Amino acid sequence: MKPLKYLSIVILPITVFLAFTNKGWITFLPILTFFVAVPFAELFFKTDKKNLNKEEALIEKENKLYTLILYATIPIQLLFVGWFFYVIQEINLTTTEITGRILALGVMCGVIGINVGHELGHRNNRFDEFLGELLLLTSLNTHFLPYHNAGHHLNVATPKDAATARKNEVLYLFWIRSHITSYYQAWQSENKRLKSTGRNWFHYQNRMVIYTVCNLLFLGLIYFSFTPFVLFAFIGAAVFGIILLETINYIEHYGLLRKQLENGRYERVKRIHSWNSDHVIGQVLLFNLSRHSDHHYNGSKHYQLLKTVPESPQMPTGYPGMMLLSLIPPLWFLVMNKKLQEI
Repeated sequence: MKPLKYLSIVILPITVFLAFTNKGWITFLPILTFFVAVPFAELFFKTDKKNLNKEEALIEKENKLYTLILYATIPIQLLFVGWFFYVIQEINLTTTEITGRILALGVMCGVIGINVGHELGHRNNRFDEFLGELLLLTSLNTHFLPYHNAGHHLNVATPKDAATARKNEVLYLFWIRSHITSYYQAWQSENKRLKSTGRNWFHYQNRMVIYTVCNLLFLGLIYFSFTPFVLFAFIGAAVFGIILLETINYIEHYGLLRKQLENGRYERVKRIHSWNSDHVIGQVLLFNLSRHSDHHYNGSKHYQLLKTVPESPQMPTGYPGMMLLSLIPPLWFLVMNKKLQEI
């Protein structure tokens, strides 16, 4: 029964369905659910610090249902992206309702397109990695995989890492720095990989070349099949999904730094180099993403096996609540700088 709790992700497509089929305030239902109702509810739920023991971990590692749940999100994401191209053109929509529907798809792009794409992109088989790439394409964030796997996991909690927020860095500036720098480093990573095999950067095995072509073809298909308005609406949804990702990046490593050794290298990544949250609702809805310390300790570990450990620094609330807090920099610094001093 343990995998079934992750089916709670169906709350997201249900709220987006209601946003797509109704008008007025209901078009903002996904935003209200994930960024009002969930943070409020987490104030009343105890944190979940239970880990699987060795025997349970061996059983759950082989349980294919966890992966099947991830697979099930893929047709849902593709269906809603395709449906969006039609519902955004509905006659007599107000500007507010158009905005609500764009943000509704944006939440799906962030939670399913990028987050599930991230999980599948860490799998050690090409099929799962391809599915992760497909999900990331629906969010126009395909560069995430080469940067994240070869850059972020290597350089996390150091000044070299685009996705590690510096102490006192304002979220809104971090969005720009992190996204632009990670895109540049994704190209660097792929060019370096191709060069090491004696190939030119402009090669079909350069994933950034392929991703760029796929993104342009996808956007071109939307433009010629629908209207420029639909194209820009979809880009708006994708950008909102990327903003959600970058906000999560911001809260996951804010102010944490690895020690630099005498030889110039940094100490190995430990579980103290990521902020954790054991708040149960956000944990389940994001496929254990909030047990982020263990994910960085072992990037290939599947989401159902991730542990919480005492030495990992803990956020005062769950991911949705922390994302809201980060939107108010003075309040964020007041809370999190004090937490940094306690580590």
